[in-house]
Amino acid sequence: MISYWEFLNNMDIFAAVLALVVLLFSAILHEIAHGLVAERLGDPTARLAGRLTLNPKSHIDPMMSIALPLILLVSGSPIIIGAAKPVPVDPFNLKDGRRDIALVSLAGPATNILLAIAASLIVKFIYLIYPSFANNSSSAGIFSFLAFFFGTVTRLNLLLAIFNLIPIPPLDGSKIFAMILPEKLANVFLSLGTIGIFIIFILLLSQGPLSLGGLISSLLSFSEKLLGM
Repeated sequence: MISYWEFLNNMDIFAAVLALVVLLFSAILHEIAHGLVAERLGDPTARLAGRLTLNPKSHIDPMMSIALPLILLVSGSPIIIGAAKPVPVDPFNLKDGRRDIALVSLAGPATNILLAIAASLIVKFIYLIYPSFANNSSSAGIFSFLAFFFGTVTRLNLLLAIFNLIPIPPLDGSKIFAMILPEKLANVFLSLGTIGIFIIFILLLSQGPLSLGGLISSLLSFSEKLLGM
């Protein structure tokens, strides 16, 4: 039976395309979650901007949705990361500015974690029932594909959650981390978001166990063990 662990070790065109599609829609659900929580807390900006939709055209960012994952893929990076275009949030519409911004930011990674948990349970179920279909080659092929697919969903959603929780502006983790800082210092910290993406990009391409990629890989392995993958 094909294991989703082969995703990194045996990357072919089909696996690469599948991974990019899963990554794109996982990132879209991540952003929709931001918008839904923001609306629940009083800010309808995302809905008014037409961003509470699964239509990729409304979410694709040329740099983060296409260029970054492709560069990481071609460069042989141990992780593949991407993101959709951030949904607009107007903090002045929120009931409690700093706290609600943190809650809106947390909604995206939380959604990815829930998707990873659900997909991992499906993988376990597939492995549980697979022996009953092992002698049927066509059924075995379908189950192999499903295990591979949902394994990929698990891994990529864990990656998105871990990546976005890193406390470097403009990632979600920076807005959560800013909650523990004095307001003036938090504003200065969050203003680094204009250059933060370049810092993140450089750190992702750096090598070694202490690099950002190495740290994410270690956290990913730990998270997968927690899910029993």
